[in-house]
Formats: sequence, structure tokens, C-alpha cells
Amino acid sequence: MKPILPAILATSILAGCSQQAMQPTEQSMQANEQTIQYVKTRKSDHVDNYFGAQVPDPYRWLEDDRSEETAQWVKAQNEVTFGYLEQIPYRDEIKQRITKLWNYERVGAPFKEGNYTYFFKNDGLQNQSVLYRTDSQGNTELFLDPNQFSADGTTSLAGLSFSKDGSKLAYSISEGGSDWRKVIVIDSQTKEQLEAPLVDIKFSGIAWYGNEGFYYSSYDKPDGSELSAKTDQHKLYYHKLGQPQADDSLVYGGIDAEKHRYVGGYVTEDDRYLVVEAAVSTSGNKLYIRDLNKPDGQLITVLDHTDSDTSVLESMGDELLLVTNLNAPNKKVVKVSAAAPGVENWQDFIAQTDNVLTITTGAGYLYAEYMVDAISKVIQYDYQGKQVRTVELPGVGSVGGFSAKQDDKEVYYYFGNYTMPNTIFAFAPQTGESEVYYRPQVAFDTDAFESKQVFYQSKDGTQVPMIITYKKGTKLDGSNPTQLYGYGGFNASLTPGFSSAWAGWLDLGGIVAVANLRGGGEYGKAWHKAGTQMQKQNVFDDFIAAAEYLIENNYTDSNHLMVRGGSNGGLLVGAVMTQRPDLMKVAIPQVGVLDMLRYHTFTAGAGWAYDYGTAEDNQAMFEYLKGYSPVHNVKAGVQYPATLVTTGDHDDRVVPAHSFKFAAELQAKQSGSNPTLIRIETNAGHGAGTPTAKQIELYADMYAFALYNMGIRKL
Repeated sequence: MKPILPAILATSILAGCSQQAMQPTEQSMQANEQTIQYVKTRKSDHVDNYFGAQVPDPYRWLEDDRSEETAQWVKAQNEVTFGYLEQIPYRDEIKQRITKLWNYERVGAPFKEGNYTYFFKNDGLQNQSVLYRTDSQGNTELFLDPNQFSADGTTSLAGLSFSKDGSKLAYSISEGGSDWRKVIVIDSQTKEQLEAPLVDIKFSGIAWYGNEGFYYSSYDKPDGSELSAKTDQHKLYYHKLGQPQADDSLVYGGIDAEKHRYVGGYVTEDDRYLVVEAAVSTSGNKLYIRDLNKPDGQLITVLDHTDSDTSVLESMGDELLLVTNLNAPNKKVVKVSAAAPGVENWQDFIAQTDNVLTITTGAGYLYAEYMVDAISKVIQYDYQGKQVRTVELPGVGSVGGFSAKQDDKEVYYYFGNYTMPNTIFAFAPQTGESEVYYRPQVAFDTDAFESKQVFYQSKDGTQVPMIITYKKGTKLDGSNPTQLYGYGGFNASLTPGFSSAWAGWLDLGGIVAVANLRGGGEYGKAWHKAGTQMQKQNVFDDFIAAAEYLIENNYTDSNHLMVRGGSNGGLLVGAVMTQRPDLMKVAIPQVGVLDMLRYHTFTAGAGWAYDYGTAEDNQAMFEYLKGYSPVHNVKAGVQYPATLVTTGDHDDRVVPAHSFKFAAELQAKQSGSNPTLIRIETNAGHGAGTPTAKQIELYADMYAFALYNMGIRKL
């Protein structure tokens, strides 16, 4: 069971500015050359040995993010960075513009649990969205307000799940952005807490079985440093309400044969089957089921290898619908008997197509969303596998939702794109008609902007799609401030969606370009695999080619190009800026995986080997990783772009040591006047649950830093 989570007239940044102000003139270049007194980062003589190769790691001590020395280093770096940002004359103005764009009411699609209809709502600038509910008489009340979890808004709602009849709610919270969660169980009617919180839960859903208890997953909690966590053995537990957490039943993961990086469990809607997925990485899983109607039911193997992504879509009594990419890289749906669910008994139900499939269910139908060049198309099917209709969408963009209980009468979906905020539609499955349920009122003139999809050629001839968004009438003279964004990993797809932060860049007269790089999931498993391990350079080549396309076609030039990405996208930026420092003026690697020789030794990183490989695999893999690892490819005497590294001091997914070490290398070796700074958010993690106020401040700082280093001195 998946946890439930929840306009200004565009004015050009160049309006009223002379052509001279748009360019990095001699005067502005001199202003950029102000002396920055960087923190003197201590170097150690630590050296690692990989297959006989000696690799210095002078900043290894920064991996200890709990030491006093590291804490003082963080404090000193922030003093330098914020001192630099504070002297940018329009920093506060950008913050005000983004705040105004962010400040609009957002309402989530309604969902029914028990006798109530629930929905999330955010008034605009609330740090966390608030959960409301309406009873059968139409009376609405505030049900759960995550903004009250902590005084500073850094404790967030991470997921929630209602019991079968809606009488109980289990919700998880994240404190300070950590991936470690607590789970709190309350009575839905009285809102009273029913038992002590469950603790030390990580990378887990909450899957109720009836109203008696639920399944969850976790690792053994590390003793002290995150580096001591046993991150190769995720375990699935069953918690019966009222019993101590120490007495929870271990369902899967207790023996060596069940040792996997990720283990998840969920219960089919009819409460008939427990489904267990076990994966050694973020791609590919083993699959098991247990018939919960049998008191002593054993786990039955559906798949016993991890070469494909397979899950249970629906239970139909004695039969199951599975969605899989086994021998179908774009995914398909198969039907099989639950008594004999092995691959040899699978029957095609919805065949694979040329486009990647994502499928959901609700109100008696199935909804197949196909990604056509990263743009959504939806086809409705019945439970005999017959196509009912192609759903008429309101335009070109991305959809989400199309998920409901089987006895619901309608389903809801979201539709949006880079210029249109997510609008919620109510869909009637019997007639195929959609009507607007909620359309946000944003102070952003969506009609004033346009998006254009282009296809460009990468280094090896591969055609890569990219969507470019800008104000209508923008003059393509090569001088437009342009933000190029990418990810390229872990089978994740970048599809069109509205962002107040990107709207802020557009509002400032900038161009936003989003490239759909290999390593993502836009074209299925083959596209993903083409950007993994010893093919990872394809991702960087795709991004470089995207930048070259923007420059060659006069959207921008190297003096007005910013590249940005987060997490795996932070690695992307770090690798590209060290390989082609001449290509962009500004680089912003956010919470990036930047030390490719050490990433797998940290807690969360142990599960990323499918995408990256590790330096311990073999000599060839070590040399390949070292060849692009950002930390190991900063060279003295090279002028790197103006760089703002961003991270959170509580990030336990991509630990901040990656960013710390990369920033230290840049500051020690940078040639020329471009600043190399690191912005470290305190009491913050990888990004999820970050309070609205902190998000706005971060984007304002990134945009101010970028524009200032492009030579723009006034808005």
C-alpha cells in the first residue's frame, strides 16, 4: 500500500536594463573578482589503496559529520557563503518574487476512508500541507496539522495509511529531514494516540492488514555513526496493535538467503494476499505472496531472481494481475493463478507497447499511462483486458492519480506541465468524461509562456528529448539566462510539471531547459541501463550535448548558462563541470553523490551499485569510477564555473561528506575569479519535508548567485 502524501505578470529580468547590463562587462567582471577569504580546510595524509593504486583522500576527516572540527568547518563555510550572498543587491527582491509565486492555495484530490472524505490543503506558504476531512453531512474539520509537529517546521509528515475500515490511522514523521522515521497510530474518530510510537523505521511504507496491525520495513539501527548501519539487510515486520515493538514478528529478511538491500510488503485491497518485494538494488526484485486467508500460510515464490521489476497490481480472488518488465522492457500486465504464480504460468493481459507503461486501478477499471517522449497518454481498460477508451486529457503534459478503491464511483487525476499548475479533474469511468474538480489560482500568467520539445543528438548519435520553456517572444540572441536541469539515473523520469521555483526563474526572464537523459526511465529499461555502471558517461555526454544545443541554437551562451541537478543529478553536475568547465558559467550541484570511490560505504549508498558499480568490484570498475568521480577530478590550475554546492547537515541519504569534500577540493584548486562556495542547510536532510520558507530561501540564493555571476547587476 502506498503512503498518501500530499501568479505574477511575467516581467523580464532584463526589462529596463541596457545591453551593457546584460553582459559581463569589464566593470562587472571586476566586481566578481572581489577577494573571498575561503576557509582553510585541513588536509590529512590519508591514502587508500585500490588494486595497487594509491589514492589520496586528504579530506577524509570531513566524513565525520558529528565531530566538533566538522561542525566548526560547517559554521565557517556558511559564514563565508552567506556573507557573499548578502552583498548581492537583488537577493531579497528575488526572494519576494518567489514567495509571491509560491503563495497560492493548493488542494489535493479527495480520498475516502471509513465515514469521511479526506483531503490535503496548503494555504500557500505553510511549511507542510494540512489534512482535513468532511463527514457525510458536509461538515469539514482540520484533522492533522504537520505544522504543529515542531516549532521550526523541520519535522514533517512522511506518509500515512488508514486501516481497512478507516477507524485507525498510522502516520510516519521525519525529524530534521532524516530518512529514519517514527510511526504514530491514532484513533481516527477521537484522534487519540493508541500506543507508543514505533521508532527506527527506514525506507518503508505502512501496509495495514484489516484493522488489527500493519507491515513495515527497516534496518538494524546503527550504533552511533551512520557508517555502522547494516544496510545490506532490510527486514519486513508485522506489528500488531497494542504489543511492544520489540515483539513485532519478523516476516522476511532474517537469514542470509533473505539478505537484500530493500524489502517491502503490502496487502492487496481485498485483504487476501501479503505481497513481499525484495531487491538487491533500486532496479529488479524478487517477488513472493502469502495467502492471508490461511492461518499458517507460507510465502509462495512468484519470482526468485532480481533481473526485472515485478509487482502485484490487483488481486481477483484466486487470480493475480502482475505488472512486470521481465522480457518486456517497457512493461506489460500479466494474469496468473495465485496457487501457481510462477513465470511459466503467466498469461499476457495488457501487452507491451513501444512506450513505457505505468498502471493504476480504481472504480472497477485499469488506467494505463504511457510515456510518449516523456508526455502522458492514458488508456482505460476493463478487467477482461479490453480497451475501453483513450482518456481525453486537457493538453500536453503529465498526469498523476487515476487511483481509487474498487467500490468508488469516480477517480481523480492531476494534470499539469511546466507553465500550468496541477489541476485536479474528476473522471467518470462509465462515460469517460472529465470535469475540473480544483483549479489553483496562481499569480502567474501561464498564457504568456510556452514550452517546446526538441530532440538533439548526443555524442554517440543517440537522439535525446528536451523541453525548453520561456516567455513568448523571447529573442533568441544567445544572451538569455538559462537553467539546464537533469537527473539521468535510477530509472527516474523527468516529466512536465509545474514548479513555483521554476516559475520564479521564468518570471525573472530566464529560460528553463529539462533534458531527458539516459539512465532515466523515459524509454524503459534499455534507456535506464544505457546510463548505468560502465555506460554512465553516456549520461554526462547527453547533458553536455544538451548544453551545446542550447548554445548552438542561440537560446543562451556559456556566459549565461547555469547547470543544476540534485542527488544523482548533483553527481551529473559535478561530473560535467569537471569535464567541461568551459561550457557553463554557473554550476549548482545539490545534495550530490560526488565521491564515487566511497559512496557505497555510507548507509544509503550501499544500494546504488546497480546504477554505479563500486570501486571494490574490480580494477576496471575502479578506474572507470575514478575517471569521472567529481571529488577526484578537480585539477589545480583550472578555472571552474562559479559554483554553489548545496547540502543539508542531517542528510542521511547522500551524506554531506560528498559535498564537503568536493567544495574543499574546489576551493583549494580553483584558478581565476569564479567563486566556489558551499551552502549547508542546518537541521535539514536530503530535501523531502523541507519547510516552505527554507525552500524559498534556497532558490532565492541559487538564482541570485547565478544571475550575479552571469554579470547581471540589477533586475
